[in-house]
Amino acid sequence: MNLVLLSTPIGFLGSGKGGGVELTLNSLVSGLLKMGHNVKVVAPEKSKLNKNNNSADLYCVESAFEQESWQHMDYFAKENTTSDSLIYLMFEKAKSFINDSDLILNFSYDFLPINETLNFDIPIAHLISMGDESFEISNVISKVYQQYPNNFAFHSVSQALDYPFIKNPNIVGNGFELSDYKFQDCKNGPLAWVGRVAPEKGLEDAVYVANELGENLKVWGFLQDKNYAENIQKNYPEGLISWQGFLKTNELQLELGKCRALINTPKWNEAYGNVVVEAMACGVPVVAYERGGPSELINHGETGFLVPPDDKKNLALFVKRVNEIRRKKCREWVEDNASSEIFANRVICWLENVLNGYKLNKK
Repeated sequence: MNLVLLSTPIGFLGSGKGGGVELTLNSLVSGLLKMGHNVKVVAPEKSKLNKNNNSADLYCVESAFEQESWQHMDYFAKENTTSDSLIYLMFEKAKSFINDSDLILNFSYDFLPINETLNFDIPIAHLISMGDESFEISNVISKVYQQYPNNFAFHSVSQALDYPFIKNPNIVGNGFELSDYKFQDCKNGPLAWVGRVAPEKGLEDAVYVANELGENLKVWGFLQDKNYAENIQKNYPEGLISWQGFLKTNELQLELGKCRALINTPKWNEAYGNVVVEAMACGVPVVAYERGGPSELINHGETGFLVPPDDKKNLALFVKRVNEIRRKKCREWVEDNASSEIFANRVICWLENVLNGYKLNKK
């Protein structure tokens, strides 16, 4: 296939602002290239693809305005895309490749690309990156779904359930370039937490656990909400939190693999849970709230432990038990379920159904 991938407008690829979408896009590009597909990527200015994805064509788009995530807007905020907004300019660039492409694959959780699906003969498929975070976007997905039910895919069943009008959802999971992750058998390392530092990620609960156990907590991730981080810090002893900042995958996995456990504390319905799988790829067991995507990734008692949502005391109890987990089992689960090749194969099967649906419509 000749594919155009439309990235998120929330931060350039490599910035960390785009959260899991950045990693997902790079992983998929890697898998698609190995399968022999031709890939173009449209992304914000300053974006860079992983070095093993250099054979994909990257087109960077500039805008004077930084885009705000729908996730951090009021649920009933109105759509207000202007001709100088980044998503508009990125979509215009993607459209310019229509005559040489089979399909546009949209990664952005945004109104414009979804709505424009009804205006083109070439398919626009959407890998939805979040649960229901916007009334406007949920409505436009519903509208497009009536005509093109195949054109939407989700990372997990839990995520798809946020959209009750979706029947028999396409679930593609996610995947990772496993050569980028080194297995480490370190049972006596520190505790880890990884994610954007923002309220929906629940860092405060992981800090509570570390404090209860009298241990340091290493925190990696893009600092999205400085006030939130400062409020957590002031409620606990100095030095309890070791702020490590945002690291690129090759640096993060080396440090993460030295950890005894990853604590995962989402306060919202995670679409998948990339950091859960990244940790397991390094051999690190995960103790997580049984909420959203992570609840479908962890085999309780085998690759980590699942805890009732927001139950901090049980979270601490299960963190104490992580050395019961065979770290090799964590890596094996990822190899069997979440490699970039497995992910790319799932996505291609979905996209073939999308294309077949358009062919049937034309008949």
